[in-house]
Amino acid sequence: MKTRPPILPAPDRALHLWIVLARAFDAVERHSRASIARFGLGTTEFGVLEVLYHKGELAVCEVQRRILVESSSTTYVVDKLCARGLVRRRPSARDRRVSLLALTPKGRRLIQEIFPHHAAAMRGAVATLPARAQVQAARLLRTLGRGAAGRLNPKGVRHDHE
Repeated sequence: MKTRPPILPAPDRALHLWIVLARAFDAVERHSRASIARFGLGTTEFGVLEVLYHKGELAVCEVQRRILVESSSTTYVVDKLCARGLVRRRPSARDRRVSLLALTPKGRRLIQEIFPHHAAAMRGAVATLPARAQVQAARLLRTLGRGAAGRLNPKGVRHDHE
């Protein structure tokens, strides 16, 4: 018979949640890194390819915002992907300060090959939770992410947590 853990005092509950969340993220992230590494890509490289695959041409700053990495890392990774012929960069017709990124045909073929394998790996990583619990966990984590972002950014600037 399983016993329920005791309800911790509020400050300890929050710290416990943070530790559990960090450990769960680390475990799932290891699945992601292993899946991506099989194809000779780093997680940021994969993130750029994946967001361009699903969203189409985007400004560099939008790619950066969506994959949650620092500006210098994004520039370095985009340069590498351009050199490999997977991504192309072009100036925006509306604003010359903005660079737009898009997949090349070679990049599209690569991500089309990789993405189904990666999606299957991620499904496997979270498969210990039944479907209903996955939906509930996503809803709770989205609420947590938005609430935490709102406490850092009370002006209401939008951050993606989906």
